[in-house]
Amino acid sequence: MAQGMSNSAACREVGINRRTGTRWRYGRKVVDRAGRERVYSPIAEQRDIVEVSPRYLSEDERIVIADLLRAKKSLRAIARELGRDPATISREIRRNRDPRTGKYHPFQAQRRAAVRRARSKEGKIRRDPELKEFIQQHLDRRWSPEQISQVLRAAFPDEPDRHLAHETIYQAIYLPHRGGLERKPGLLRSGRRARRRRRRVDERATRFIAPGTLINQRPAEATDRQIAGHWEGDLIVGQGNRSAIGTLVDRATRYVKLLHLPDGRGAEHVRDALLHAFAELPAEVARSLTWDQGSEMSRHDEFTRATDIPIYFCEPASPWQRGSNENTNAPAPPTSPGP
Repeated sequence: MAQGMSNSAACREVGINRRTGTRWRYGRKVVDRAGRERVYSPIAEQRDIVEVSPRYLSEDERIVIADLLRAKKSLRAIARELGRDPATISREIRRNRDPRTGKYHPFQAQRRAAVRRARSKEGKIRRDPELKEFIQQHLDRRWSPEQISQVLRAAFPDEPDRHLAHETIYQAIYLPHRGGLERKPGLLRSGRRARRRRRRVDERATRFIAPGTLINQRPAEATDRQIAGHWEGDLIVGQGNRSAIGTLVDRATRYVKLLHLPDGRGAEHVRDALLHAFAELPAEVARSLTWDQGSEMSRHDEFTRATDIPIYFCEPASPWQRGSNENTNAPAPPTSPGP
């Protein structure tokens, strides 16, 4: 296994049962009929456990999982308690429980996870020159990793070790020291040479220097459309980007206000137009504003400090999160000519 083999592959190589190999790796405790306890230590001393990322389950979380399982809690209830996805909890229990008894022991589970992470990071593609050449040829022909993943099953039907998920191919491209594939311009259809980081929901932020608040933190009363005063806004840009106006739509009443922008649509112009528009409104109908992450809102913090009105921002490329404003700005359908 130090050479990168999985537990099952190493057991086949040695000629032993997979469960026997698991006992050799982790050790076991046996009590004979006389009540005497005998401990078989693992074949290799375990490494110090290092938490590499908060997205991995920690030892404390595994202790909570074990406690809640003993309390007969469901997997979904455990996931809610830890703020994790139910699939994460299900996979953790399935992979790291005791293979002999089926029970989940947190410290043993932590050791199993640490040993699994400590395996050789050299991937399947780098270890298999024929497989690597096959994938590289199809990438050069502009095949996507998803297409290559599917064709591998037809090309190597009797070799399941060569059946790869498309994510494995992506990792081999973005991490050439592991996968061995050439990372050159135009290799992928997206044109990316580096992977775009996908942040967790609680780690996401806006693109502005002064961090903005995302729409998932908007109060429930704004989402329910029950109370007036929660507005959505956007710009309508004229032909050739030579002119622009702003639109504000109240989510509850659908009342529309226009922002006059005669001098331009820069951040300072939009800020001043918003200050003027909301100055005319009573406080009862000026509760919040939702906008997209356009550069015209880069001075949103100055508007909020002056008015105490919070601004919430949509996720990138998600105009549907401002549905009222998008529908208001949409051009009217052409009317059919009369008879």
